[in-house]
Amino acid sequence: MKLPRPQHTLLPGPAGQLEALLSEPPGDQPGHSCPAGYFAVVCHPHPLYGGTLDNKVVYTLARAFEECGAATIRFNFRGVGSSTGSYDGGRGESEDALAAIAYGRARWNGAGLWLAGFSFGAAVAVRAAARAEPDKLVLVAPGVTKVAMEEVPSPRCPWLIVQGEADEVIEPVEVLQWAQRQSVPAQIRRFPDTGHFFHGRLRELREAVVQFMRAAD
Repeated sequence: MKLPRPQHTLLPGPAGQLEALLSEPPGDQPGHSCPAGYFAVVCHPHPLYGGTLDNKVVYTLARAFEECGAATIRFNFRGVGSSTGSYDGGRGESEDALAAIAYGRARWNGAGLWLAGFSFGAAVAVRAAARAEPDKLVLVAPGVTKVAMEEVPSPRCPWLIVQGEADEVIEPVEVLQWAQRQSVPAQIRRFPDTGHFFHGRLRELREAVVQFMRAAD
């Protein structure tokens, strides 16, 4: 399956501009619904530890969504790459995610939203989901211990957590305990002998996400 080539662009953000890569299904035009009816926004890992839109897990998530026929937006949080502003502990980054979502909704009028993130970006995605109300939510090794999550509402849509059981950055037990406290149960895929960055397991990660996205709600 030939997937679209991403295009570099700058989006309007709350702290200035946001650097982004957009991929559109073949034949899609701005201002029209995506052929599959969805676009996806993917949030990258921690800005202070080298996280960018080019992270391989973020790339894998975007390609999984594109395989399902969705347009995608990968973007750099404030202060990363060509995005203006500075790190804001997850608060401003949540606003950045909402700005990317607003851009997608304006560009692909009427399309549904899939929202995803990896590590720090997954925690930001949960925060943004409370206001954006995505149709589906995908969290890979969510950094729920790295970002303030107090009083953040539980996801209300179908959602997936993919967690490596040998994660050396985010304690898997704490992720699972957090998930158990949410009002809507998550679908959880646990990868044995897998670290935080899913080395050697990216193909399986992509397949798990594609399977979840294609499943009936």
